[in-house]
Amino acid sequence: MTARSAPQSPVTVRMFTQRLSATPRGARLARYLALDQLRAWGLPYDSDTAQATAVIVAELAANAVTHGRVPGRDFELRLSLVPGSVRIEVTDTRTEPRPPDPDAVRTPEPLAEAGRGLALVAALAARWEVLDREPPPGKTVRAEIDVPGWLSLPGR
Repeated sequence: MTARSAPQSPVTVRMFTQRLSATPRGARLARYLALDQLRAWGLPYDSDTAQATAVIVAELAANAVTHGRVPGRDFELRLSLVPGSVRIEVTDTRTEPRPPDPDAVRTPEPLAEAGRGLALVAALAARWEVLDREPPPGKTVRAEIDVPGWLSLPGR
């Protein structure tokens, strides 16, 4: 005779992956696709989570297009709805230049013309990091946004 195990609710991880051209148009499309995917997962467009995701995707995609572009190669957007948060990953195929680590991001001067992108990511994400791309070459910037009311999402 075997003992019955306690019933457990399944953990569902939803994932969306899209390769996009390393152009300004591809970066813009990444933002629209991210918002549409979150809406499909039950996170409304006007929610704080969706708006923070849109800004983070826009900044990371713009960085991939501007600093991580290799002619003829795309960048990749991956969204995951994991228990308690939305995970955003943007991967390019250029190893250098590498973004600073989260603790090394500095607030730009008020009149500086650049340098706000990763400061926005740091301000909006609960956590973020820079990883080596697998398989090489390249890098992935991963950010997570905590989702308030996670348990009330439809079909979580």
